[in-house]
Amino acid sequence: MSLTVQFYTMLAMIAMGSFFGCALDTYNRFLKRSERKRWIVFIHDILFWLCISLLLFYVLFMVNSGEVRFYIFVALFCGFAAYQALLKRIYLSILEWWIQAAVSIARMITRLFRLVIFNPARWLILGLAALVLGTGRAFYAIVKGLAKVILWILKIIFKPAIWIGTAIWHFVPEPAKKFFADLFANVAGVWGFLKNIVMKAKKRLSRFFKK
Repeated sequence: MSLTVQFYTMLAMIAMGSFFGCALDTYNRFLKRSERKRWIVFIHDILFWLCISLLLFYVLFMVNSGEVRFYIFVALFCGFAAYQALLKRIYLSILEWWIQAAVSIARMITRLFRLVIFNPARWLILGLAALVLGTGRAFYAIVKGLAKVILWILKIIFKPAIWIGTAIWHFVPEPAKKFFADLFANVAGVWGFLKNIVMKAKKRLSRFFKK
């Protein structure tokens, strides 16, 4: 290994030592060990050290083809010590500022989203729902009113026929009366069944449109 390669290796390892200090402080800042369970902290620690080791080996491989020498560990320690003594406070201040800025931007985006998209969409959906329900209630009231009018007209039309039929009924023989009575009883049973279905459907529609 030439002196140039050794010099570049030492500079790279000093930089990696400082980077390790930054990464460690960043990792501890976001991990919050006291608020996590032990097994979660253990898994995160393994992943962190694995990533740092792989990155360190990659940089070392790019600089001197992966040759490990004693001065590499000295350079790493020097870079880490330099970070702790000179850069740690500055980096932590910048890191905290970036975190607060990111949180403020995220909150601002959330508020803009609620103000510009979520709230208008919610009021639009509520308005459409109210319009549909109002239209349904109006249609139901119209149909109900028309049904009453039609029934009233039918009563007026068929009332004379009922009077005439009642008068004729008195002259019908008893066997024929019995036959028609049985027929009317069957029809009445079917009509009662259909009427119950219609009344149940009417009650459900009334409950739905009154909500």
